[in-house]
Amino acid sequence: MNFFHARGVPAALIALLFAILARVMGSVSDGGAIVGIVVAFLLMVTTGFVGFLPLLTLFALTVFATRWGQRRKERLGVAERSGGRSASQVLANLSVAAACAVPVLWFPEFNDLLLTGAMAALAEAAADTVSSEIGQASASRAYLIVGLRSVPIGTNGAISLAGTLSGIVAAFIIAWVSAGLGIVAGSAVPVIGLAGSAGMMFDSLLGATWENAGLLGNDAVNFVSTVFAADLALLIGLAMERFPR
Repeated sequence: MNFFHARGVPAALIALLFAILARVMGSVSDGGAIVGIVVAFLLMVTTGFVGFLPLLTLFALTVFATRWGQRRKERLGVAERSGGRSASQVLANLSVAAACAVPVLWFPEFNDLLLTGAMAALAEAAADTVSSEIGQASASRAYLIVGLRSVPIGTNGAISLAGTLSGIVAAFIIAWVSAGLGIVAGSAVPVIGLAGSAGMMFDSLLGATWENAGLLGNDAVNFVSTVFAADLALLIGLAMERFPR
């Protein structure tokens, strides 16, 4: 009970205010805001209040990238639909980070490893969104990741130089913020950044193959890609015997 009052109540209040802000800005739907409350709360309860800041960074990157080149994206017919991201979209992008962080409550000895996986999932979500939005807003050409043939901008599985580089930068921003706040060790920065970037490319691969074939929807692709990034970071962490600070 003392733990709940010390961290749980303030965490719930901050999460609620964050969700209200995101909803007022039109970045999420009502359902998306509710999912955001849960994820933000879990990250703060497990990592401390600093755990909210990588999520806030992801939100800021997403808002910036989504609104960048809005008119061009509208002309191309690839602009985000009105009403903001739905509950399923938010869940697909953030649930893996929460799932990695929550076990810290019972297994604190694996704190560094589990939180590295959580931050890698957030890094992938940032990289995927930023690469897609910036690529659609600024790239002159797009290429299908399988075969590298030229395809219309906005095609599932399409990549561009501008989008890919932007996504990599976004992944490393999440990594740097996480390490700077002391959530993860400094030695985990390259792992988080590379895992997030690899997850972004895996997302494009799934989009070009299973999504285009109708075997997976976009939300499923996003979810699987965050799982891929988190698992990759966890495997590297185990190989390195975690991350020395």
